[in-house]
Amino acid sequence: MVSSQFLRRALAGAALVCASVVLYWIWPAPVPAAMKAAKDRKVAPAFTLQDATNADVKLSDYNGKVVLLNFWATWCGPCKMEIPWFIEFEKTYQSRGFAVLGISMDDEGWTAVKPYIAAQKINYRVALCNDQVAQLYGGIDSLPTTLLIDRDGRVASVHVGLVNRSDYDNEIRQLLASDRGAGGYEPLHEPSKDELGRRYTAPR
Repeated sequence: MVSSQFLRRALAGAALVCASVVLYWIWPAPVPAAMKAAKDRKVAPAFTLQDATNADVKLSDYNGKVVLLNFWATWCGPCKMEIPWFIEFEKTYQSRGFAVLGISMDDEGWTAVKPYIAAQKINYRVALCNDQVAQLYGGIDSLPTTLLIDRDGRVASVHVGLVNRSDYDNEIRQLLASDRGAGGYEPLHEPSKDELGRRYTAPR
């Protein structure tokens, strides 16, 4: 005869396996991304968006800094896990020329995002994405998608899905420790509407 204690343990184990399977299919799988060598990095596409106060947020505002550019949403579970890490990174490395910039993909806009920023006490700038910027960055098919941009404005690594906190921390430290390229900072060119029409597909 099977004891009730054994049955409870068996059911608990089965539930854990089921939960793991569900999370595997729901959450985006992390895509391993080694830091690119400086010579292989491409300039991050420039953009202008608006923050919660309707002020312009330009990637060029961060010239000369190491930037963690995070595409996220309030409904995204893995995004919610990462945000406390990014808050801590902003506190720890800001004085060394580092900044986090959050780009929200929420369809509800500031109605959803402003309360979340306040509740989580997010200490870095957040802007709302649009179709044009999403296309510049490859469409952003999965969340979170996070880029680390070096002091020269070039993309050093891209992470899709939830990755380890230590991976971000190690990459940030490496980029902060690196000197600028011999040519110095290359100013970002923000494409005009005409250029966008020629170079990129129409927004979805």
